[in-house]
Amino acid sequence: MADMADKSRASTGNDGFTADERAAMKERAAELRAQAKRAKGAAKAEAELNDLLEAIAKLPDESDRALATTLHEVIMAAAPQLAPRTWYGMPAYALDGKVLCFVQPASKFDTRYTTLGFNDTAQLDDGAMWPASFAVTKVGAAEKKAITELVSRAIG
Repeated sequence: MADMADKSRASTGNDGFTADERAAMKERAAELRAQAKRAKGAAKAEAELNDLLEAIAKLPDESDRALATTLHEVIMAAAPQLAPRTWYGMPAYALDGKVLCFVQPASKFDTRYTTLGFNDTAQLDDGAMWPASFAVTKVGAAEKKAITELVSRAIG
């Protein structure tokens, strides 16, 4: 297992990107091509939601799928105005066309835990330093409450 993780993390070219990072960039390019071809409005929103659900369903690890599904449900319940979509092949949630937060499954980059991350558009500012990503290993009642508060605060 460690050999596989080392292989996916090792740079395979002169550009310094790992194989996993290259794959994520290719996924993002495909997402942008698909978005450009889509109609506007409800059809686009439905297609992007389907892309997100398909990305979750394709996760190779069952616990990643379950966690990503739960996070999706909690995020959408907390902020139904967010637009679900994929971003670099990961579940993401946009506000006014910009990705506000995303779920990086552990299997995406062979990491130890799933991450709930927030981009700079999130209104999480708290002094001179604040967390912008959170490790998530399970989602119980306390985590649902914390995620709901974070997403609500991020929207502003």
